[in-house]
Amino acid sequence: MLDKKFNKLLCGYDEITVRYDTDSAAIWCYLNLKEHPCYTPKSLQEMHSLQLSIVEYFKSHHMNPKTPIRYLILASQTDGVFNYGGDLELFSKFVAHKDRRSLSNYAQKCIDVIHLQSKNLNLPITTIALVEGTALGGGFEAALSCDIIIAQKDTKFGFPEIRYNLFPGMGAFSLLARRIGLQKTEEILTNGKIYTAQELHRLGIVTILAEPNEGQKTLDKFIQKESRLFNGTQAIRSAKNIYNNIDYLELLDISKVWVEAALKLKSKDLKLMKQLVRVQTLKNIKQRVRTKQDRRIARQVFSFPFTDYSNNIIQDDRRITADRRA
Repeated sequence: MLDKKFNKLLCGYDEITVRYDTDSAAIWCYLNLKEHPCYTPKSLQEMHSLQLSIVEYFKSHHMNPKTPIRYLILASQTDGVFNYGGDLELFSKFVAHKDRRSLSNYAQKCIDVIHLQSKNLNLPITTIALVEGTALGGGFEAALSCDIIIAQKDTKFGFPEIRYNLFPGMGAFSLLARRIGLQKTEEILTNGKIYTAQELHRLGIVTILAEPNEGQKTLDKFIQKESRLFNGTQAIRSAKNIYNNIDYLELLDISKVWVEAALKLKSKDLKLMKQLVRVQTLKNIKQRVRTKQDRRIARQVFSFPFTDYSNNIIQDDRRITADRRA
C-alpha cells in the first residue's frame, strides 16, 4: 500500500496525468491536453511541480523513500502524438505584441523542466521517454532530456522551427550536441527535416526501437531486464551526467537568444507558424484520446471491499463497466 505522503504526488493536476506502477517502481507522467497536445504554461508548471515533489519526497525520507521510485516516464495519452512542442498559437500572440516578458517567462518554464529532467532530478532514478507518436519541437526536446528514448518504428521526430525562421531554443542544441556532436546537431536544426525513429536510432539518438503498438511491451522488457542491474546502470548514468553536465545558465543564455530571434519574426513568418498550428490541430481532431492507465486498471481484478491508496474502504464496484472510457 502506498503511503499518504507519496499519494499526494499523484493528485492535484489538470493538464498532466500522473500514476504509479508498483511492479516497476515507476512514476508515469502523461500530457493530457485533448485539443492540442503541446506544452502550455500550466502544463509546464505542473510538470515542474511534480519534479520538485518527487525531490522533496526523497529528501523527506533521507533519500530512501518508503515507496520506491526507480523510473520517471514521460508518455502521451493521445494516439499518434507524443507532443507537438511549444504552444505556437500563444507564441504568435506574444511576438505580434512584442511581449518580451511573456516569451521569456515561457522559455524559463521550459528550461526549468528540461534542466531538472536532464539531471535525473539529481536523484538515483532513470528517466525514460516512451514515444508512441509524433514528437516535434519541444516534444522532441523533452524526449532528449531523458536518459532513455524508446520509440516505436512508426513514430516521427523533428524540429520544424526553421520553417518559420526560428530555432528550438529550450534545450535542443545542448542536448543534441552532447549526444551526436556539433556538426550533426546543426544539420538537424537547420534542415527542418522530419526523421523516422529508425533514422534517429542509427544516429544514436533513439535508444531502443519498438515495433508499432508495442512500445509499452518493449518498455516493460527493458525495465525487467535492467532491474537486477539497476545499481550499476544507475551509477553509470550518474557518471554520464557528470561528464555531460548541462549548466542551467547555458540553457538560460540560449533561451535568451531564442527570445530575441522570436521578436524579430516578420508577419510572413507568423503566418507560416499559424499554418502549422492549423495543420496540427486538424490532425489532432482525428486522433482519439486514450488513457493507458485505464487500460491497465481494466486488466486488474478487484475483490470487494478493498482499501484504496487514500485508505478509503470501497464496498462495491460502482463502475458500469471495467473500462472507464466506455
